[in-house]
Amino acid sequence: MGLEETKQLLRTFRIVPNRILGQNFMVESSIYPKLCEYACLGNDDAVLDAGAGFGFLTRFLADRCKAVVAVEKDPRLLTVLRKQVQAFANVTPIQGDVLTAELPTFNKVVAIPPYYLSSRMVPWLLQRQIESAVLILQKEFAKKLLAPVGTKKYGWLAVVAFHDAKVELLDEVPKALFYPPPQVDSVIVRLEPRKPVPYKVNNRNFFDSLIRWMFTQRNKKVNNALVPFLRIKFKVGKEEAKKLAFEAPFGERRSRDLSSSEFGELANALAK
Repeated sequence: MGLEETKQLLRTFRIVPNRILGQNFMVESSIYPKLCEYACLGNDDAVLDAGAGFGFLTRFLADRCKAVVAVEKDPRLLTVLRKQVQAFANVTPIQGDVLTAELPTFNKVVAIPPYYLSSRMVPWLLQRQIESAVLILQKEFAKKLLAPVGTKKYGWLAVVAFHDAKVELLDEVPKALFYPPPQVDSVIVRLEPRKPVPYKVNNRNFFDSLIRWMFTQRNKKVNNALVPFLRIKFKVGKEEAKKLAFEAPFGERRSRDLSSSEFGELANALAK
């Protein structure tokens, strides 16, 4: 499960890691027990391993839980993955994008997803009915999940994360533990869906599109930032959009300074 085995598989199957697909392989097997411990895995758990690669983590999970869904996008790696897990009846290898593939039921996630996938995968996970997710994520990305209001890193991810989940940064993962090493360090993150959520959102699709837009206008006053968004969203003219925007709460504040719950209040007021 280490560096030499990874290099040997790459040579044997004539695979050159694709940096665009974020193919940096974990080569330190001592990480796997940590991930399982943080996930509190049990014999009844069905686990998703997204970005399964050569299946080293997949095999480790398969020895400790009821079922593993191992998803890998690259068909070259899937060929190796299938060989690596063929002795495990409780592993289901799947080729495709984890966000769009048809997946068996799972209640937990333990994965080292490629970095390019993180910003789409985390919100996707938070809205699924899971107990927890333990992931290795790019350190700078993980910090965005917990960024305080008004800081440079504060954005739509922090707003969504606060509403949807309890987020914990558990351990640092140096880039030297991957092959080839990425340019950045990583961290182990645990996500646990909030039950109940801290505030109610009446229209989730509207809320999501609103906060994404508002952080493209993060330094503008809320009422000014809202006008073009409302024109498109409600298909109204400029004057009608202005009226709606200037009647909305928090109009004189900057987008970057609204808390997650205030964004919820704003969305609910606009999407009546």
